[in-house]
Amino acid sequence: MKIPQRNNKSSSRVLRYDPYALAFLKAIQVTFKDKKENHNEIVKLLKDFKARGNSSTKRMKELLKGHTNLILLFNTFMPKERRITLSSQLETKGRKVNKVEENCELPCDVLDIIIKKLDFDDLFQFAGVSRNWRAFHKIYWTNFLASQKPLISQFSMGCLKRFFSFISIPEQKVYCFKMKYSGSYVMFSSGYFIMMRGGHSFMLINPFTRTMKVIPSEVKGYLTLKCALLAFDKCSEEFVLVVLCGSHLNVYQSRNCGWVIYPIRENLGRIVDAVVLHNIIYVITNRAKIGVLNLNSSNIKYLKLKSTPNVIASNLNLVNCDEQLLVVDFKSKSIKNVYKIDFSTMNYVKLETLGDIALFHAWNPFKSKCYALSNPNRWGYESNSMYVLNKDSTICSVYTMDDKKLQKCITLPAPSGTSFSELDWCFRHLRYEVDYSLVE
Repeated sequence: MKIPQRNNKSSSRVLRYDPYALAFLKAIQVTFKDKKENHNEIVKLLKDFKARGNSSTKRMKELLKGHTNLILLFNTFMPKERRITLSSQLETKGRKVNKVEENCELPCDVLDIIIKKLDFDDLFQFAGVSRNWRAFHKIYWTNFLASQKPLISQFSMGCLKRFFSFISIPEQKVYCFKMKYSGSYVMFSSGYFIMMRGGHSFMLINPFTRTMKVIPSEVKGYLTLKCALLAFDKCSEEFVLVVLCGSHLNVYQSRNCGWVIYPIRENLGRIVDAVVLHNIIYVITNRAKIGVLNLNSSNIKYLKLKSTPNVIASNLNLVNCDEQLLVVDFKSKSIKNVYKIDFSTMNYVKLETLGDIALFHAWNPFKSKCYALSNPNRWGYESNSMYVLNKDSTICSVYTMDDKKLQKCITLPAPSGTSFSELDWCFRHLRYEVDYSLVE
């Protein structure tokens, strides 16, 4: 990209290999074409940043005040500790595009470079810059939410603050965002973080829309909370929250704002996991018994399956993959066995290979969850493999299904000044839906 000459030859030499910095230089030349002093001071500050890296951003923030596009561009090539914080929300509806915005129209290839570099918080600001930025962001955000590429959700502690971030392993990128909340992280489901607040309530946080739902809790034994599942009604925005605490199965339905405790049949074992398949909620016990949850009454109908494994294990997970129901049996932090439920014969079928499927497991001695993805190579992952996250670890371990041996370890990128606390897998395209009419 060629930069118009304006006493900035030295700065061009310093920044010529950085496409983000070049885009920033081009934008400030357009924006401050009638304010040469401001332009020259910004270039000087930028040279100081790149040469020494110890300059304060205070003056730069003053010079860029009111120019959201320039702040976003500046943040793309600066280290996190030197970035300029934007306001939490921009008013964009009904706002007229001013002359500054009109002058900040950039080609789509430049916008693509910028948006891939931004932090998660900045992505929400991107659309408020100008008309073509809004149009580009709409397309990008739609594709981002629809992508089946798994991200890692990370609950971090740093400087006495709690915040979430997303990690992309193929891109080695961290998407950070800050949002006020309190409570303990439980699980990620249907696009929401599920939080527990001191046994008094659950809080559901959607990081993609910044919406929150608070549910008064009547759950007993929350300190032994093992699993949570969020599903929405197929025909409305009513939702169901399934929570497993110790030996109790608790279900909340927003349509009647009430909790129901489902009875446990001791001879069948205690429920250890739940999943949605074909708009029906299935549960599994530690004895590998599979049941169907009836949301119209407090009852569970258990299936009569052949070749049920003779196990008593709390590390059994139900997985929905390509409209198939899988049962994954874990041995410590690796796979022991994987089964497919054949509904045509009502039979457990043991799988010797996963084929073109990858499993993603978040291991925790107190709670665990497993997910599956078909055609994983498309998203930068390997078929017939299992990716395991361990609590408080910065490593993702990869195992092969055939020999169940450790294949490799992937070091996870982390935001500076934080420590890992809780890790989970996030499939942002998954939204579980239930149909009340299917189970009677």
